[in-house]
Order: sequence, then structure tokens, then C-alpha cells
Amino acid sequence: MNTQTLMVQGTTSDAGKSMLVTALCRWLSRQGVRVAPFKPQNMALNSVVTADGGEIGRAQAVQALAAGLAPHTDMNPVLLKPNTDKRAQIIIHGHAIATMDAGVFHDYKSIALKAVLESHTRLSNQYERIIAEGAGSPAEINLRAHDIANMGFAEAVDCPVILIADIDRGGVFAHFAGTLALLSESEQARIQGFVINRFRGDKKLLDPGLEWLEQYTGKPVLGVLPYLQGLHLEAEDALPGSAASTVSPEQKLFRIIVPALPRISNHTDFDPLRLHPHVHVQFIGPGETIPPADLIILPGSKSVCADLDWLRQQGWEPAIYHHLRYGGKLLGICGGFQMLGKWIHDPIGLEGDAGSTPGFAFFDMETTLAADKILRNGQGRLSLNNAAVTGYEIHAGITTYHTRYQSLIHLTQSQDGAISDDGLIAGTYLHGIFTSAAACHELLTWAGLVDQHSMPDYPSICNAAIERLADCVEQYLDTTRLNRLLNLPVRIS
Repeated sequence: MNTQTLMVQGTTSDAGKSMLVTALCRWLSRQGVRVAPFKPQNMALNSVVTADGGEIGRAQAVQALAAGLAPHTDMNPVLLKPNTDKRAQIIIHGHAIATMDAGVFHDYKSIALKAVLESHTRLSNQYERIIAEGAGSPAEINLRAHDIANMGFAEAVDCPVILIADIDRGGVFAHFAGTLALLSESEQARIQGFVINRFRGDKKLLDPGLEWLEQYTGKPVLGVLPYLQGLHLEAEDALPGSAASTVSPEQKLFRIIVPALPRISNHTDFDPLRLHPHVHVQFIGPGETIPPADLIILPGSKSVCADLDWLRQQGWEPAIYHHLRYGGKLLGICGGFQMLGKWIHDPIGLEGDAGSTPGFAFFDMETTLAADKILRNGQGRLSLNNAAVTGYEIHAGITTYHTRYQSLIHLTQSQDGAISDDGLIAGTYLHGIFTSAAACHELLTWAGLVDQHSMPDYPSICNAAIERLADCVEQYLDTTRLNRLLNLPVRIS
């Protein structure tokens, strides 16, 4: 069996696969092992621009950070970005090739597998070990044919697999036993051990279940990871729950609301704000009352015209006008910025039906969606107070201005975004603008937050979380077995 690659699969979505891969990458990197993360196929609307000018899922970028690497398209060769419940943009080796129905992509998987194996081979030639992440569950019977995300990949490269389950959901032993029962004999043999995630309580009460699981399956439990309170790890796709805020709304000084668009993308833009001690960020879902706020942010979207229609149906247009009338601020990011113009044109039906949709008309501009997506990292300075800012662009729209506006950001080689003449409205194509403490401070100052002491150092928070995960590997997992699975020297403590 190929022990250069170890794959983490889960009994369900959100079982902890991304977290465990991140933890293992940092744990191995600490030992001096040259390790790279890998996810054959990802479905996510949170993505980043890589050093080689492509696009991959954000979780793999976090895992690359854990491994001490710059993100590369080979770390996530197939990325699916849904723009409806049945259709998704297909991104191969970092670049969009088509939009496909689910059934069409199912038939396309044999071609996609070639891209997956090409990327895996290149990583294998550059790094000593690869920690791969599955998607969803390997026991999804309807997706087993032509699978490239879980056991299909593991069998193709002949690698061992760890299976992880979330005990906080309940039924953890049924998850393990049931998943194994639905795998083929060769796939069952590939499972080398179990990891239980998010356990809280007295582990002695769990021990009888662990003993039963090992006897019933003949496979070892590699460890039990605790429920980690306050851990911040950027989400692969799902919006954070309301419990993610560390302080209750009553204690917050500054209110930011974000519409939870049906196809919201890159909502990790708001993670630094969610961690700010003087800010309360609230995602407003369908049918929810739109509360008063100091700042409204329109986020990125994978289906801008459809999400703009959704905003109107949900009553956001009059709410935004009322908000501005009383001096509130409005910021649009990427697709949210496009919505601030007069028109969004989709002449080739890139994100839905071909046609044009009227925007909110706060800026005298219009955007035309084109097949060639703009993917680039950017750095520059905010025009507000010259604070340094970094970020990345991922969009299909080309925006044409019919009136001259002050740019929001002066990039190294161009201008980005706009600020309205009355200073109440701003927009940008740049994702990640709140990551830098200086840029976050200036944007919140513009929005009306005056008292800003104890600004969070977001990059340090992210790195501290990764370190904490690696500590958990050392403390709670059987590192002797892990080293043997990876064909690494077993350390004598």
C-alpha cells in the first residue's frame, strides 16, 4: 500500500475531515516532514487565488498554511462551485472549464480523475508525504460509480484511509459501523483506524464503546479529539452559526448585518469582523427580520442576478434605502459591489438565464459577465487613510463606469472599487480586505466605529488555532500508529 499518501474520510459532511487534515499537516511539518495537503474534489463557494494564478477551495489554502506552503492548484484539482441546486461551475486545475448539470458531471468524472491523478503525481514528486481529504461520506451509494472524491481516489493511488466521525451529532458507533458495512471488501481493508471528533465529558464513560468498536470491526481507534471551545478555523463552505460570536449582541458596540444569500461566496471575508471585540456580525437568512445596523455589507455571490432578485423578494431594497437615509453605511464586495450599479448583464447565461438585471443604481456603472474569470492576488492602499491592504479577486464580471468616482483601493497597478460622493456607500472587488488589522481599522472607522482598541491580529489567531490542532494530535491521537501508517520513524518519548 502507498504509504506516502494518507487519506482522511468522514462518515458525514462536517465530521472534521478538513480540521484533521489541517492538524496532521502542521503536526508533520513540526517534525520536519515536507508535507502537502490534497483534496481531489471539493464543492465549495469559499475559494482563494493561488500563487500559480488559479482557484482552489479555501480549506486547502488553510491546510497549505498549516504545512508552511503557498496554496497551489494541485492541492485541489477539481473544484465545484454551485450556482443552482442542480448546476455548478466546474474548475479543473484552477480554471473554470464549463457549467454542468449534476448528471453531466457524473459522466465527466472519468475525465476529471485524470486531472486528479496528474496533480497527485506532481505533489508526490515534490513532497515526502501527502495528507488527502475526502468529501462527504464514502458510503453515499448514489455517488459510488466513477467516484473520485473518496474511495475511488484511494483505490486509484492505493493509499490507507482514516475514518473520522463527529460524536457531538450522536450515533457515532452507528456511523462507523454503518459506513464500513456499505463499503466493498477492498475499501473496508483500506480503513486503518477511526478518529472520534468533538467529544466532551468523561472519556472513561466512552471506553466501553471504543472497546466494542475495535472488537466489532477489528480496527483500532486512533484517538478521541475533544470539543475545542473557541477554536477559529475558516469554514470550508457552511455559514457560521449564531453561536460563533464570542460576545452576546447586547455587549457589542457596532452592528454589522450581512444577507445570507442563497449562493453567498467567500463569507470568510467576515471572519476578522466576527472576532473583533467591538463588533457584532449577523447573517440574515430568508424570512428573517432585517434589524437596524450601523453597516450593511453585501457579500460575494456565485449567482449575482438570482441573488439580487432574492434580496428584493426579501425586502432588502427598501431596508437599504431606509438605512442610508439615517446615515448608515453600505459596503459591497465582489458580487455585492456589482449589485450597487445600474445593470448586471449576463449575455451568455453564465450564471443562469441569459439577460440583464437592474441593480440598486447607487453607482453609475454596469457589469457584464464574461466567460473568462478574473483571478488575481492584489495589494495596495485604501484611499480612506492610506492603510495597507491585501486580498484577491475572483469574479467573472467586467465593470464599466459612466461617472468618475473616488476609488476605494489604490492597487499596485490599478484602481479598485468606488466610494459614493456622499461617502455613505463603497464597493470593491477585493476579497479579504478585513484580514489586515490596519485595513480593518480604517474600514470600520469609515463605517462609523470610533472606539477601536484591542484590534484582533487575525493571521495570528488563525495560526494559533492550527498550532492548537497540532497539539491535539500529539496529546489525543496514537502518534506511533500514525507514523507507522505514514512509514515514518516512530519517535521514542
